[in-house]
Amino acid sequence: MRTALRRWSKLPRDLATKMADEINSSAEAAAKSRSLWPSVLRWIPTSTDHIIAAEKRLLSLLKTPYVQEQVNIGSGPPGSRIRWFRSASDEPRFINTVTFDAKEGAPTLVMVHGYGASQGFFFRNFDALAARFRVVAIDQLGWGGSSRPDFTCKSTEETEAWFIDSFEEWRKAKNLSNFVLLGHSFGGYVAARYALKHPEHVQHLILVGPAGFTSETEHKSEWLTRFRATWKGAILNHLWESNFTPQKIVRGLGPWGPDLVRKYTSARFGSYSDGSILNEDESRLLTDYIYHTLAAKASGELCLKYIFSFGAFARKPLLQCASEWKVPTTFIYGHQDWMNYQGAQEARKQMKVPCEIIRVPQAGHFVFIDNPNAFLSAVFYGCRKFSPYTRGSNNLPEGLESV
Repeated sequence: MRTALRRWSKLPRDLATKMADEINSSAEAAAKSRSLWPSVLRWIPTSTDHIIAAEKRLLSLLKTPYVQEQVNIGSGPPGSRIRWFRSASDEPRFINTVTFDAKEGAPTLVMVHGYGASQGFFFRNFDALAARFRVVAIDQLGWGGSSRPDFTCKSTEETEAWFIDSFEEWRKAKNLSNFVLLGHSFGGYVAARYALKHPEHVQHLILVGPAGFTSETEHKSEWLTRFRATWKGAILNHLWESNFTPQKIVRGLGPWGPDLVRKYTSARFGSYSDGSILNEDESRLLTDYIYHTLAAKASGELCLKYIFSFGAFARKPLLQCASEWKVPTTFIYGHQDWMNYQGAQEARKQMKVPCEIIRVPQAGHFVFIDNPNAFLSAVFYGCRKFSPYTRGSNNLPEGLESV
């Protein structure tokens, strides 16, 4: 460096001035280029901090105070049999958690999101639920604002352990027991598997549009068999088995990713909604939140092909475990839910514990967003027998349908 400076000092003054002007001119041009680049072709940055900030903006719509924390579920050496540590790093892992203020003595309700979602998807329900429960919502390991370790599971058993065991470590860290466990979609599958393994901690199970009750064979899906035989079906089946996830599309689109998410949110929860549509603020904040959770590092999303076969049929159907059920269960489905409630009906025939199935009108798979009031009525009704804040008439609330 000193040699370079000495050489510079020996240059004629006019030449040095000319070179300096050229360097400044180039720097200004580069700066101008960078100022134009972000607005046209730049990837929108995302990180855990961006996700937590987007979550905070979304939850600013609520009235109930809450505490957000990153719960440490520990660390382990590389090669540990504890599957969420199967990466090159032995750094601690964290579960992003929000806990809402509650009345003294209120029962605890733990909420687990589905595939491609995060706990913020329940934003339309938190205020009303917090009036009767101590609500604790989490981002599963590898999702949302939680840690995103490298996903190296290679089987259904390892993949289930990733989610079930990390949830159990989180429960220990939070010192929770005797709680109501609510899971949506894939989160319903995880909640059910957890309750099968650790029934002593779960007072009541609420499965909202749960995935994973039937296999393709049990469902007798002839249309899927025919579709898979077509060239389009063969391509999609190959992508599925290659673990090509929807999130990869969002990342691959780069600067156009947020616009794709906005169009999805506007359509699914707006023009094509099965129930009440989002207002402008809700749509804007949810879109921002969804984008950041989808565009972040791939981790938990890579569970897809190990848990489900093409068509979202379970590789290890919960129906096969129904006779082992030990926790009273309430199933909740939207009337237009693409998840098949007949699987729950078949499971109920084998269960030895109380079980009821409720369908909510004007709602699809995201029943808690489509028709939040009816969804809340279904939750309160399902918990009516054991909570002092949810006890009420044994009559099913108006508008709900018991299957």
